[in-house]
Amino acid sequence: MIVQGQTIPSVTLSQLTDDGMQTLTNSELFADKKVVLFAVPGAFTPTCSNAHLPEFITLADKIKAKGVDAIYCVSVNDAFVMKAWGASQNAQKIAMLADGDASFTKALGLDMNTAGFGGVRSKRYAMIVENSVVTGLFVEQEKEFVVSRAAAVLEKL
Repeated sequence: MIVQGQTIPSVTLSQLTDDGMQTLTNSELFADKKVVLFAVPGAFTPTCSNAHLPEFITLADKIKAKGVDAIYCVSVNDAFVMKAWGASQNAQKIAMLADGDASFTKALGLDMNTAGFGGVRSKRYAMIVENSVVTGLFVEQEKEFVVSRAAAVLEKL
């Protein structure tokens, strides 16, 4: 599993925007930026839709006021699902990024097999990334939702 002080592995993520499908590289996402990235097991799932994403939307301005250039939400879903989920949640201040084949999640070592729920998914976590280096990592224990909450991350900025 990735640890604080390590560089984000070089893997692309996708984002569907009004300009079409974008394939984003590490340098585009993380170089010369301070970023808060949080990951969820699945778009449209209960905790993710009722608490995790909404808290980041609510606190986005306070997070960015701490010198954060961007907030990314990542899930092992396709870019179409991530765009629809973001639209349904009014998540304009959050970049909804798709890790469709779980390559980013696996490269971080933060994948889990949920079997009947959906197969390979991401663990729930948040991280602070500065110029491609992880400066804060907050991985939830199974079935918990404490350390990756927006308010908890805001306290660490």
